[in-house]
Amino acid sequence: MQQFISQFLNDLHRTTWLEFIAVILGIASVIFSRKENILVYPVGMISTGIFIFLYITHGLYADASVNFYYTVMSIIGWVMWSKKTDGKKTLIITGSSKKDWLYSILFFSAFWVVLYLILSRFTDSTVPVADSFTSAAAFTGMWLMNKKKLENWIWWIITDLASVPLNVSKHLAFTGFQYSVFLVLAVMGYITWKKKIENANP
Repeated sequence: MQQFISQFLNDLHRTTWLEFIAVILGIASVIFSRKENILVYPVGMISTGIFIFLYITHGLYADASVNFYYTVMSIIGWVMWSKKTDGKKTLIITGSSKKDWLYSILFFSAFWVVLYLILSRFTDSTVPVADSFTSAAAFTGMWLMNKKKLENWIWWIITDLASVPLNVSKHLAFTGFQYSVFLVLAVMGYITWKKKIENANP
């Protein structure tokens, strides 16, 4: 345990400015998402762009692909969240139906299997199961966030819980800390969005 703490503090001390900037912007984007603020997308895109580079250099290829996916989906989400009809937002926060849940689980499962097969067969990844799991959960969370589904926060919570130990094991200590903050923000985001649904449907 003492060795782990020592290694963590050492990795934290060696955090680069690039990782620091990516983490701060990543945290800011989640805060904007919780507030249902459109700035979640441009701020998040800068963070994900940096993380693509960082993850590739640390051998977390699936997580690098996730951040590329984030960047593409951010463009789509930016458009979706910006749409208005008669001066009002077209897209509103809603909960998932049983059908939505089924699609989400199938979406997650398909990506987990595909990413695992790619990582285990075509890369030198040392953590193909964990890397593909966190990536598939994040893919699902981003997809639902763009649709303003309340349950996007559940998938982010799953992603964050798995990402903390994964990043720490790869000596990305400050990024692991980021996911700890993300976890707290995701829980708060779920509560905030749920209240918005309840207030809209008293």
